[in-house]
Amino acid sequence: MRKIGLLLIVLFVGINVTAQDTSARAKTLLDEVSSKMGAYKNMTIGFTSTLVNEEAGITNDPPIRGSIIIAGEKYNLDYLGNNFVFNGKKLVVINKEEKEVTITDGDLEEEDGFIYPSKLLTFYKEGYSYTMGTTRNNKGRKVQYVDLTPIDSNSDIIKVQLGVDAKTKHIYKLIQIGSNGAVTTFTINKFKSDQPISENLFSFNKSKYEKLGYLID
Repeated sequence: MRKIGLLLIVLFVGINVTAQDTSARAKTLLDEVSSKMGAYKNMTIGFTSTLVNEEAGITNDPPIRGSIIIAGEKYNLDYLGNNFVFNGKKLVVINKEEKEVTITDGDLEEEDGFIYPSKLLTFYKEGYSYTMGTTRNNKGRKVQYVDLTPIDSNSDIIKVQLGVDAKTKHIYKLIQIGSNGAVTTFTINKFKSDQPISENLFSFNKSKYEKLGYLID
């Protein structure tokens, strides 16, 4: 019995050490990615997103395309028919279909746990535990996944898988699995850094949209 007890203790300790090791390696990789991509003066990113919920019979095909330009805390995001412009203090949401503009203080807030493309570099830093996931080959590109689990057991997200290009240390894919069975996937298919860009991208020309007949809140 003593031998069995000792064996169980050794196994438990071994599993615990392994879990700590994979968590530490995951954090190191995520910090590398954040440091590498965060050091750019700006980034221009093109992406596609898909939403699949088999239980509800929902799938968007073809994928939705979007783009974002990020410079420090500022960004200009085109996604889901809206233009999100954040200058570091105020967020302007331009709804092109409804011809409405909403201006609020502060950045985008997560809605129902949804991770916006503007949060790709920072979302994991609070509220998640993480471990190293699988390594996959995508058309010759080695992609290392990190599995993230929300610490809040009541979160609308049950798991996030972040795919990192092992060579460039750039984010390649984010897969978000919701408690309702929905799977949202962002895939980065275009990336440029330190491009010449205009500061006007992060400012809102009120008179321009007034002339176009937009309702400004």
